[in-house]
Amino acid sequence: MVALKSVFLKDLALAYRQRAELMQPLMFFVLVITLFPLAIGPSPETLQRIGGGVVWVAAILSLLLGMERMFRDDFADGSLEQYILSPTPLYMIVVVKVLTHWLMHIVPLFLISPLLALFLNLTFDMYVALMLTLLLGTPLISFVGAIGVALTVGLHRGGVLLALLLIPIFIPLLIFATSAIESASMLLPYHPQLAIIAALLLFSVALSPMAIAYSLKVSQN
Repeated sequence: MVALKSVFLKDLALAYRQRAELMQPLMFFVLVITLFPLAIGPSPETLQRIGGGVVWVAAILSLLLGMERMFRDDFADGSLEQYILSPTPLYMIVVVKVLTHWLMHIVPLFLISPLLALFLNLTFDMYVALMLTLLLGTPLISFVGAIGVALTVGLHRGGVLLALLLIPIFIPLLIFATSAIESASMLLPYHPQLAIIAALLLFSVALSPMAIAYSLKVSQN
């Protein structure tokens, strides 16, 4: 437990020292959302129709932008090797690092989401659906994306390769999330879509930590 707490505190300290780098995904997310109304015009109907998809595409791309650094510093300073040799199971350390990464990148996104909903003219029902899909879907992105990060952690400038590997995997999530928001816009129930996203999340939480741990061991060797 002490080792897991130290991993969490180390990640927070690194994030504080690299505040500018930590803010880049959030700024990218905000810029994408704010530029869309300027590009397609101020029509409320058009913005409402594409709003959910725009937010989700921006969220996926911004998370991928900040995901490369999840294990990069640990690999560079030798901490990753110490984690592998630690008596604490590596998959538990991986879960802490993924959740810490998710908290640092997603909590600011939730704080600014009401303003972004105004930009895209989302109704209250659409906004609730958007928040629920982000709450269930973004941890899924972090857990599944961490597998790709672990596989490419030893590569220089592996960000492009990481995006090519992961973006096709997130297409089903994007489809179900935008479908839920569209259903909310028509005042239809969207619980089936949320249930599918939740099932994918539980599946990833159950299997991803072991896959990430194995990938890190392979990359370290």
